[in-house]
Amino acid sequence: MAAPPLLLRSAPVLRLRLHLHLRLHHRLFAGGLRPLCAAAAAAAAADASTEPASPGEKASSEDKKWGAAVLLSTKEPPRYQRWDDPDFRKWKDKEDEILRDIEPTVSLAKEILHSDRYLDGEQLTAEDEKTVVEKLLIHHPHAEDKIGCGLDYIMVERHPQFRISRCLFVVRTDGAWIDFSYQKCLRAYIRLKYPSYAERFIREHFKRGSG
Repeated sequence: MAAPPLLLRSAPVLRLRLHLHLRLHHRLFAGGLRPLCAAAAAAAAADASTEPASPGEKASSEDKKWGAAVLLSTKEPPRYQRWDDPDFRKWKDKEDEILRDIEPTVSLAKEILHSDRYLDGEQLTAEDEKTVVEKLLIHHPHAEDKIGCGLDYIMVERHPQFRISRCLFVVRTDGAWIDFSYQKCLRAYIRLKYPSYAERFIREHFKRGSG
């Protein structure tokens, strides 16, 4: 049976369309063309991996929309003194010297006040009293007022207002007694002997409000 004339005339057109379809299919899946979704994903990845032109550049609205990372400028890191700095080495050497100088006196004062070496109201031994007077009391900014009419002895007692604290007290020859801060004595001593380094040392080694 012969094919209708219309079908015979359209056969070449159908073959051409089939040929084009096969070529497109081959290019699409053999790597000649990429699907639109793959192309879009690759473009997005390329955009995301691109850094801003300058550290301080602000993120665009598109960057914010898609969460793109923007490199922000940062502050300069803090500068610390180094051992190869002559001034810093000089300070550390002087700091060690001051610590070695006052350490025996500080240790004695702490042991007198914070151990069971003395009971409340007890008088210091002659040896401890001599050290406390010569290394501490005479350097107090108001030593003359503390001693008053004369020093009878040094004792340990609770502070009249702050009962949890124990202090050193000057007992005068007239029977009156008054407390004094051993840290205030040390501050005055350091300022006198090490004037160029005293304030820095005091700031770094004495607790705030200690005299």
